[in-house]
Amino acid sequence: MIVLVVLGALLVLALLTLVHWYLWRRLVRDVSAPGGPWRRTGTVLAVVLPLLSVGALVGGRAFPIAVERWFAWPGYLWLAVLLYLLLGLAVGELVRPLLLRLPSRAERAAVRDEPAPDVPMADAPGANAPASDAPAAPSVAPAAPSPERRLFVARAVAIGATGAAAAVVGTGMYGVLRGPRLKQVTVPLAKLPAGAHGYRIAVVSDIHLGPILGRAHTQRIVDTINAARPDLITIVGDLVDGTVPELGRDAEPLAQLRARDGAYFVTGNHEYFSGAAPWVDFVRELGVHPLQNARVELGGFDLAGVNDIAGEREGDGPDFGRALGDRDPARTAVLLSHQPVTIHDAVRHGVDLQLSGHTHGGQLWPGNFVAELANPTVAGLERYGDTQLYVTRGAGAWGPPVRVGAPSDITLVTLASLRA
Repeated sequence: MIVLVVLGALLVLALLTLVHWYLWRRLVRDVSAPGGPWRRTGTVLAVVLPLLSVGALVGGRAFPIAVERWFAWPGYLWLAVLLYLLLGLAVGELVRPLLLRLPSRAERAAVRDEPAPDVPMADAPGANAPASDAPAAPSVAPAAPSPERRLFVARAVAIGATGAAAAVVGTGMYGVLRGPRLKQVTVPLAKLPAGAHGYRIAVVSDIHLGPILGRAHTQRIVDTINAARPDLITIVGDLVDGTVPELGRDAEPLAQLRARDGAYFVTGNHEYFSGAAPWVDFVRELGVHPLQNARVELGGFDLAGVNDIAGEREGDGPDFGRALGDRDPARTAVLLSHQPVTIHDAVRHGVDLQLSGHTHGGQLWPGNFVAELANPTVAGLERYGDTQLYVTRGAGAWGPPVRVGAPSDITLVTLASLRA
């Protein structure tokens, strides 16, 4: 196992080295003069930025959070910029040959100023000779692009890719730091009694308090939820990326959550990276009720919650029998489960609606295509047999505080009775 971890780490380091060598070549070497200030600065950045990214990725295990923040902001942001720089340069590789073949302004002017060839008069000897007897015009091979032309194209591609990456990442970061927007979804449930028609559940997941997102982020989420005036609040895992001593103060605004039937919490995989048991105790102190493989009966339905799959390594994984066994099957069952992959267990246990998170909707396009490989549903509402699954994109971000093509959300799920 240790050998596999070491080999994996070496593979990642080799890939990072290769990628940054390519970036250095296209964004530094090809566009600057040897020994110039940009060549020196770009070379230093090509070494320092990946080191900051590695520090951000391992910092949570090696440093206290106050130190980790110094790595997290530049290191994680660089990973997002790196992704879109590579995509931009990939497009540049496709258009580079076309740009090199386009004639320059001087070449176009030379063509315009070139004198027209002499045309033989009708009475000149050989004027009416067959075309096959005329001497063939000498073929001229297209001239290779000049060094100046190559430099111009290299700089145009580099500036275009860098500008596009900066614009995409900047817009995506603004969306995260601004806070999630409220999304409305109506879910019809066959067994829901008419008296529960219109019941509203606020669903929030993947808040990811940590070295970047802190107390202000929590407060924005709490204010958005309370303004919606839901009947019930559910926090579906991945609240934190750190320990209670490090992040407890950042989570304190959760004590302000207000709903008629209270607020409930289930663990996500990231809670187990940080120590799930202390966080379960802490959210309980804040007035949020943990559902650890447990169920409560509300006015119109049963609300159940299971621990995240990551808890299996600690003997604290999901127990669907404990959470959903010996209940009245005539009552509607709503299940909180962090990862969408548990939907098949939910179907087997007769759940009517599962509420999940975990995927972030892919967070950074084209990450949604990767997320589709590991999850039955990446975002939104889908049906599996008699069970419906709703997956929220989450209210925060893991790693880079950036979202592209997957805006953060808090979802207000309105339950609709077919009997109403």
